[in-house]
Amino acid sequence: MENNYRPKPSNYLILAIFSTIFCCIIPGIVSIIYAAKVNEAYALGNYDAAERASKNAKTWALVSIGLVVVIFVVSIAFFGFAAIASFLSSSY
Repeated sequence: MENNYRPKPSNYLILAIFSTIFCCIIPGIVSIIYAAKVNEAYALGNYDAAERASKNAKTWALVSIGLVVVIFVVSIAFFGFAAIASFLSSSY
């Protein structure tokens, strides 16, 4: 008899929740949906679907975090350049 038991993949639910609250909402919600599918697929014995959902949950949470980092860097650069230009153009 073959043993097809595999360990349960991480659902990344905590990462998904934090990325939804502190980062971008839409990719975070997608991450939460995939995180919820991990437990359901694993309970039904569909290990491949559970692993795919786990990877998708992690990917979407990281996309959410990445978007915030990009937006933060662009806004710092924009306002930094604006402040420098304002400082250089002011005459006393």
